[in-house]
Amino acid sequence: MPQSKAATPKMELKDVAKSFGDKHVLRGVTLSVAPQESMVVIGGSGTGKSVLLKSILSILKPEEGSIKIDGEETVGLRGARRDEHLAKFGMLFQGSALFDSLTVWQNVAFKLIQAQHMPRKQAKEKAIETLASVGLATDVGELYPAELSGGMQKRVALARAIVSSPEIVFFDEPTTGLDPIMADVINELIVKCVKERGITALSITHDMASARKIADRIAMLHEGQIIWEGHHSEIDSSGNAYVDQFIHGRAEGPIKMQVRHL
Repeated sequence: MPQSKAATPKMELKDVAKSFGDKHVLRGVTLSVAPQESMVVIGGSGTGKSVLLKSILSILKPEEGSIKIDGEETVGLRGARRDEHLAKFGMLFQGSALFDSLTVWQNVAFKLIQAQHMPRKQAKEKAIETLASVGLATDVGELYPAELSGGMQKRVALARAIVSSPEIVFFDEPTTGLDPIMADVINELIVKCVKERGITALSITHDMASARKIADRIAMLHEGQIIWEGHHSEIDSSGNAYVDQFIHGRAEGPIKMQVRHL
């Protein structure tokens, strides 16, 4: 369960801005995530969700603002301090992003072997144990990603994200490409893994069924700014016209889609 508001936030973003040339993607994002909390950032395509994740992961460096993990400023970290910062993270990528040339267990154990230099036998045991925690049998570990269904690939990707016991896990559109039933299975697994392991989670998605299932709190990103945030139970009564349009998938409303007329 999320800890008290008096606790130091696990993640704290203040006035984060990121541009690419004259395109201002993040326009002063402020967001706080408590230890062991599951925060979901919703928003349409092109609103800055992926840039937000990459900024927290230090893949991109914001021009302005602060990103603190456990109270420590991370913007501009380099070398060993950056590696220490990144070691706290796990990531479930959109589309799973498994290595085709590696077996399932090798995919799951990749970080253990390459970054933590764990012996292969021990890493394999840890990978098989983690695969079991997401409902995959031991023999699946010897298969290759191409031999798996989309839902099974997503389970493998989840196992890879949590195998190193990270403190924070990022979920990038975790249900993309899955049918509604399998998407709900993945959502249930995410909730189970986050709660049982005491993980702090930050997810980005446009799938409202997923957001409602896995979130403690939800924030909406629109045109590079957080325009609403609150407990997941409050989203249907947000009183925000942008949020209301988005969660109900309405074409009419303050959010205008760019349409090119031929």
